[in-house]
Amino acid sequence: MKAKAPFIVVLLVVAVFLLGNSVYVISEAEQAILTQFGKPVGGVNYAGLHFKLPFVQDVSRFEKRILKWDGDPNQVPTEDKKFIWIDTTARWRIVDPLLFFKTVATELGAQSRLDDIIDSVVRDAVSGHLLVELVRGYDYVAPEGSEERFEVEGVEIPKEELVGREEILAGILDKAKASVPEYGIELIDVQFKRINYVEQVRIRVYERMINERKKVAAQYRSEGEGEQADILGQMERELKSIRSEAYRTKLEVRGAADAEAASIYAEAFNKDREFYSFLRTLESYKKVIQKNGRMVISTDSEYYKYFKDIK
Repeated sequence: MKAKAPFIVVLLVVAVFLLGNSVYVISEAEQAILTQFGKPVGGVNYAGLHFKLPFVQDVSRFEKRILKWDGDPNQVPTEDKKFIWIDTTARWRIVDPLLFFKTVATELGAQSRLDDIIDSVVRDAVSGHLLVELVRGYDYVAPEGSEERFEVEGVEIPKEELVGREEILAGILDKAKASVPEYGIELIDVQFKRINYVEQVRIRVYERMINERKKVAAQYRSEGEGEQADILGQMERELKSIRSEAYRTKLEVRGAADAEAASIYAEAFNKDREFYSFLRTLESYKKVIQKNGRMVISTDSEYYKYFKDIK
């Protein structure tokens, strides 16, 4: 019995080792391919505990989840000859792990294939459309009163023929999608991550934007100055009208006062003509004879008669 004990231990160790190389677990986020001497012999698409031949078969695991692809920014000319940097991203997943393993083997190989496919399709799409189509949505509405003209080599493009960014991306996705099934891949979505002018064009665009803003500012200033002139002119007209009305009222009041004074004087004159004449003469003395002034009149003058009558 004692001689058999080491043999049993060895058998248990071998059994555990064989079992460890025969059992494998696939998670919910994985799918796998069994290979025998490097050649695929089957696939596993469901999670759980699985078995394989020890030492003979190997397990190659692949993601079942959606994967991300990010391309390198590329300088591409648009149809209207504007050079831009286009940065694209996409989402994809492995739908046929066996075919995927046979064609590209790894995710790195798949990324390389997607680089070629998506970059080519994006270049064709960008060079076949105007810049305005790449940056605008399908529901864009131009501001009221703005005038937009789009030309390609001197030929004007009607607005009705322009498409939006969504339509371009849908076309890119359809074309790229048609090229990936042969690799066991499904392309889910393609999007522009960033669109920007190249440096030289960007500087010119900024200058044009600044000039346009200055033009708008000058227009606002001109309109403001015109409005100011209208307001000042209207204010001046109203001021003249008020002054004229005030002057007319003043003359009317003064005329009425003079008439009333004349009436009072006439009434007083009629009551005592001599006293009235005396009073008016004294008033005239006060106005005529000024300080340091001289008045030369004859002693026979009527103007001096009240001095002559003083005794």
